[in-house]
Amino acid sequence: MKLWQSGAFLVDGKLVEKADGFSACEGSKKTMAYSILQKHNTSGDDAKLKIKFDKITSHDITYVGIIQTARASGLEKFPLPYVLTNCHNSLCAVGGTINEDDHMFGLTCAQKYGGIYVPPHMAVIHQFAREMLAECGAMILGSDSHTRYGALGTMAIGEGGGELAKQLLNKTYDVAYPGVVAVYLTGSPVPGVGPQDVALAIIRAVFDNGYVKNKVMEFVGPGVASLSADFRIGVDVMTTETTCLSSIWKTDEKVEEWYAIHNRPDAYKELNPENGAYYDGAIEIDLSEIRPMIALPFHPSCAYTIEEVNKNLMDVLEETEKRAKVSFGDKVQFTLKDKVIDGKLYVDQGIIAGCAGGGFENICAAADILKGKDTGNGKFLLNVYPASMPVYQELMKNGAFSALVSAGAIIKTAFCGPCFGAGDTPANGAFSIRHSTRNFPNREGSKIQNGQLSSVALMDARSIAATAANKGFLTAATEFDTEFSGKKYFFDKAIYDKRVYDSKGVAHPEVNIQFGPNIKDWPEQKELGNDLLVKVVSEIHDPVTTTDELIPSGETSSFRSNPLGLAEFTLSRKDPAYVGRAKAVRDMNDEIKAEIKQVLTVLAKKDGDLGAKAASSQIGSTIFACKPGDGSAREQAASCQRVLGASANIANEYATKRYRSNLINWGMLPFIYKDGDKNLPFANDDYVFLPGVRKMISEKLPSIKAYAVKKDGSVNEFELSIGDLTDDERKIILAGCLINFYRE
Repeated sequence: MKLWQSGAFLVDGKLVEKADGFSACEGSKKTMAYSILQKHNTSGDDAKLKIKFDKITSHDITYVGIIQTARASGLEKFPLPYVLTNCHNSLCAVGGTINEDDHMFGLTCAQKYGGIYVPPHMAVIHQFAREMLAECGAMILGSDSHTRYGALGTMAIGEGGGELAKQLLNKTYDVAYPGVVAVYLTGSPVPGVGPQDVALAIIRAVFDNGYVKNKVMEFVGPGVASLSADFRIGVDVMTTETTCLSSIWKTDEKVEEWYAIHNRPDAYKELNPENGAYYDGAIEIDLSEIRPMIALPFHPSCAYTIEEVNKNLMDVLEETEKRAKVSFGDKVQFTLKDKVIDGKLYVDQGIIAGCAGGGFENICAAADILKGKDTGNGKFLLNVYPASMPVYQELMKNGAFSALVSAGAIIKTAFCGPCFGAGDTPANGAFSIRHSTRNFPNREGSKIQNGQLSSVALMDARSIAATAANKGFLTAATEFDTEFSGKKYFFDKAIYDKRVYDSKGVAHPEVNIQFGPNIKDWPEQKELGNDLLVKVVSEIHDPVTTTDELIPSGETSSFRSNPLGLAEFTLSRKDPAYVGRAKAVRDMNDEIKAEIKQVLTVLAKKDGDLGAKAASSQIGSTIFACKPGDGSAREQAASCQRVLGASANIANEYATKRYRSNLINWGMLPFIYKDGDKNLPFANDDYVFLPGVRKMISEKLPSIKAYAVKKDGSVNEFELSIGDLTDDERKIILAGCLINFYRE
């Protein structure tokens, strides 16, 4: 794999650094990404995009908050197709009736406002979108970070709920035109190598260096033709883990066949970059050189070949322990060395599931490897979740399920739970291998605050099946001489026709929305004051802080219709004291009042005018993190802080655009402190005074002078910048949140 250190032209199907007769300026307009983005841009400015999407989609831990936001802002009818799937809180196993109450809220909202409702266990969000929504040249916005349908010619973006609420209110998705990076594929994968192997190799190469951060990945080159549509989909969904903005692939007869199989031939059209297309960078990949991969805890970028792990087992596990110390510190002793038996790595659980692993070809390949074999009756277990009921039905018909069940696998329904910690949580101390999307700390459901710790590695379904055939000892699929059957897929749309509610865009305003007792309105938020005094209530120095750490996934997702209830879990697995500290500031208890009185005295002593401003300033809280927001698009990572009284984040940089947008949509200031995390001018429990903060936003000032009041009474002066903001983003922050902005 090669990363270009310069831009690249695509001329006559080949990447070149320079091309006579072609310019970078004109060439940048010849990419597929440029064509699709400008088709959906309403601004008239090709550098500052205002996108209107063709369709939007959400699942049952996001749609309640989105619709509640839009309702509070004047929603009367869904102005574009909006699909509400139910693939996260499907089990209805936590919190009494609250999960099914959310589902009934979703169904009645689809009826009232003219949407589409997909019942639990029918399909995971992204599989339904692939089967029923994607179209070549279209754009889809989803409230899930793995909203990626580029392999089917659809530019799709995952964002927080506020961005979907904007689309429901006929507003736009505002973003600067992104860089575009070519992913140039050659060769073809060897038998036993699957899409997750290719994806992990890419993530390993580009995550740490930010090569594609907030850019569009455009897949081109002769190697694309060697991949089936299902294989491309499996690579494409994992591009989210590179931190790119979106993805798009050239299309061909294999994609055309895919649409025909799904009874939507009109959705296909050929997409190709024009000759002379210019890219801001390029990634060259020879698919024939990719080997089975494993991403060890605690990130998809912590990837190795399985062969490398098996050859250097103890050294690799030592590196994993060092990463664990970054995530857990010294309070948790993490090791996988106890999984080494006779020089081989033993795993306790295998999962093939969700939008990444639950595809037809992945499961068929796993069945081919396991046919006639035995997973054993020890600790190791293998669970398989097809991504939709149409896929499920075909696997029943073609015998793949029979082969898996005969080998000892358990077949389950379409459900995203194993991916985010709401299903198949391993035992304490157990190690799971999964063809899913993420392996962040505790994402599989363990709780270190309760002394419960397990971990996940990511692998392709093929090597998971090979490991299962070896009864839990880590094995690459290439070690088996498997004859892959290449079974053909047949899609039965009648399954959806009978169970999915499709309004066909017709609203029924007479329908009453069914609310459950857990569904609460968003608390009122105040507009931004002229001056702001914030207390630092959490200080995180991890290189990257994920959204799973900001607001844990798993059982907490059951409370996502209740803003105050969910907020109780904020940072609970990273900084358990955070909620109490934040609420003390929000509620202005006696201790906080005394602290503020002392802070005002210190500021007045330094400068009388400064003290006077501080005395009438708005009070809030903030957290510091080096690079927060990697991972999920969930807006609750920001909104939970907001309902606990937060006014800002301070960071060295933000891991993703979507997290920064979530902060803005909830009226929080996304401050940047440029001088790293060593020798910070403030610390946890210090106060930071920001005079003239409203003026900074309204008058588009690039930075502000801040004053940190230390516990010893000293004051440190320093600069905070805010980064680029659109005019609407400034108005949202000034108004206090997106709801206030639209209500006004």
